[in-house]
Amino acid sequence: MIGVALTFSIACFGLGLLLNIYRIVNAPTVGDRILALDTMVINAIALLALFGILEGTAVYFEASMIIAMTGFISTVSYTRYLLRGDIIE
Repeated sequence: MIGVALTFSIACFGLGLLLNIYRIVNAPTVGDRILALDTMVINAIALLALFGILEGTAVYFEASMIIAMTGFISTVSYTRYLLRGDIIE
């Protein structure tokens, strides 16, 4: 039963990733693209966590933490670049 639930949730988050890619391509403003990229990182983290539960290993949880830190830094740096023109002052 847990395998069916994990498969369903992986499919749902995979669909969410596809919809994020659509939003990145067809977004009206740059801010919408930044939000879509941030949401894409969150969906990737969820997929890694679910795959880690499915496989029963802790390696995927560590990888999801690394992706979370990288996604946070990239979102902050990209918005800072848009607002100020440079990342490091």
